[in-house]
Amino acid sequence: MPAKRVFHEQGILFGYRHPQSSAMACILSLFQMTNETLNIWTHLLPFWFFAWRFVTALYVTDIKNDSYSWPMLVYMCTSCVYPLVSSCAHTFSSMSKNARHICYFLDYGAVNLFSLGSAIAYSAYTFPDALVCTTFHDYYVALAVLNATLSTGLSCYSRFLEIQKPRLCKVIRVLAFAYPYTWDSLPIFYRLFLFSGESAQNEATLYHQKHVIMTLLASFLYSAHLPERLAPGRFDYIGHSHQLFHVCVILATHLQMEAILLDKTLRKEWLLATSKPFSFSQIAGAILLCIIFSLSNIIYFSAALYRTPEPELRKKET
Repeated sequence: MPAKRVFHEQGILFGYRHPQSSAMACILSLFQMTNETLNIWTHLLPFWFFAWRFVTALYVTDIKNDSYSWPMLVYMCTSCVYPLVSSCAHTFSSMSKNARHICYFLDYGAVNLFSLGSAIAYSAYTFPDALVCTTFHDYYVALAVLNATLSTGLSCYSRFLEIQKPRLCKVIRVLAFAYPYTWDSLPIFYRLFLFSGESAQNEATLYHQKHVIMTLLASFLYSAHLPERLAPGRFDYIGHSHQLFHVCVILATHLQMEAILLDKTLRKEWLLATSKPFSFSQIAGAILLCIIFSLSNIIYFSAALYRTPEPELRKKET
């Protein structure tokens, strides 16, 4: 892929770093104004906030004996992983063309790991009464692992279409993230729009509603390339869609975390009386499978970068 076309974004004209930057130059760019600077900081700063919340939760939890809290700890851990990996991906993405792709392959894997963490927490604390202990509930997390694996593969594959088929690339990538989110959110949609059940009628509902709205806004910004598409060059450094997308995603995660924490606390008695908490092997197995399958996808597509000839070279050969 021609380097310039790989690094340039729609509607963003200026502020690009050198496409062959050193690792040190990439780190120093955190303190320089480029079109990536706020992309980095809008995830790096929230990482420390989520890490503080995770460490605080670890400190007050009897990890060995309180199995009811394990899904929450796993979810909070994955909520730290994805903003950290994303900020690193944006930091080092200008080292080379292939480095850029590999950085975002890892970013996609981290996002899908967070998707699985959300599914585990939803399964443990947020399911509406009518869906608890159903067949759907039994296979919900297993299918979330499959969805995370497929999503990582599809989103990685989409990067190979960026130059020749940019619209198809965008459609595939949006769908790759939309369908795991939709699957994870089915219990929430049932709870919000159909029937929540007596135990799920609590203060968490408002946070779930806000989380859904903020996620939809983030999806719109990601796919629409607004406002920079309407005024190319005006939002190169501050205010372009990816920065706004990052902010919305972080706010959505914060709202989601508050909702899950409320459900965990307010529904504890009912949930413990109605269903069994996750075992360690169930949680560890799901997370381990997701990591193995996602890393396999990332390794496969990273290797494919070096096997695939440049588009210009393919034209000459033809």
